[in-house]
Amino acid sequence: MSTDPDLSRRVAAIWRIEGARIVATLARVVGDVATAEDLAQDAVAEALVQWPRDGVPRNPGAWLTAVAKRRAIDGWRRGQNLGEKYRLIGADLDEISDAEWQPIDDDVLRLVFAACHPVLAREAQVALTLKVVAGLDTDAIARLFLVPVPTMQQRIVRAKKALSAAHVPFAVPDPAEWPARLGAVLSVIYLVFTEGYAASAGDAVLRTELAHEAVRLGRVLNRLLPRETEALGLSALMELQASRFAARVDAGGDAVLLADQDRRRWDRSAIARGAALLDRADALGRGRGPYQLQAAIALCHAEATSVEATDWERIVLLYETLGRVAPSPVVELNRAVAVSMASGPLEGLALVDALSAAGTLKGSHLIPSVRGELLSRLGRTREARSELLRAADLTRNEREAALLRRKADAPGG
Repeated sequence: MSTDPDLSRRVAAIWRIEGARIVATLARVVGDVATAEDLAQDAVAEALVQWPRDGVPRNPGAWLTAVAKRRAIDGWRRGQNLGEKYRLIGADLDEISDAEWQPIDDDVLRLVFAACHPVLAREAQVALTLKVVAGLDTDAIARLFLVPVPTMQQRIVRAKKALSAAHVPFAVPDPAEWPARLGAVLSVIYLVFTEGYAASAGDAVLRTELAHEAVRLGRVLNRLLPRETEALGLSALMELQASRFAARVDAGGDAVLLADQDRRRWDRSAIARGAALLDRADALGRGRGPYQLQAAIALCHAEATSVEATDWERIVLLYETLGRVAPSPVVELNRAVAVSMASGPLEGLALVDALSAAGTLKGSHLIPSVRGELLSRLGRTREARSELLRAADLTRNEREAALLRRKADAPGG
């Protein structure tokens, strides 16, 4: 039986909004993150069968959770392992109603902590949690990690098996265990926000529901750890970046470049919150980590009245420091852009070409898009057009591809 495309899109939207909380609720019940995700996906598959016949329930989140819980009980029955687990959830199945569906915010953070268990390697922790909490597909996660999709598929499968084999409980660890997990938790929140800030695929520049959920998780984490400088730095970064959302897309949903954004539309209250959070982190006197440094860069942009008035020399210094503290090819590419603004496009292009020659970010649209921009500024129009079109072919985001093609076709572009 074929599925109504409109219903499929609606179910996908419901999953994006409710998925993390549904999995978190199930994980708290069944005590296993991987099993919880499997149960939730089974419930979604059942929705695609039942909802065309019965209609979408008034509270689809409650429906999916109830179905998944019933599937859990059926599984325990077949495994002759009902016992205490049946008593734990069986009694409330018939009592679930629309009015009772109250997502518990802390459940999502518990899910992040549970999936970021030290039994897994750091990259596996983050990849699994992005899939379970953010609902990102494997393609998107692979793009965030800059690895092939099959590599990421294997990494996630192994992570699920490792968690199940280790019988990892669904619970926030004791405070003594937090340091071992905190780095991965921060990485998850950061990458969820990153996907929300600049969607890696699809027909939207932003995925605001992801970005706002990352901001919320950051706030919850700051209440839990009010003196953790990097948690404060990450929240500062997200507030500052989110302040531009209203100006980052036009009325038609197309991307608006930083130079063309109406800065009057930037959210000044978000900028103030970000600056205050960075001040709080700095006041603790432990030096700036990667998230604080990125927040400081974002603050330079937020405080400038225009691209020309931006303190690009300071941004270059901040990127140089960030490159020493947390080296990555993306940091180096961003430094090259800042150098091009501070010292001219020729110097920036030399840095980009060095990255390209090293095979850095191979298969990504990032290097050709930056090269195209710099070549255009140097008046090398034909080369610029070729690079911009190559970047458009490589990106999976339709709006970004359209923007790159418009730049390629623009006079002097």
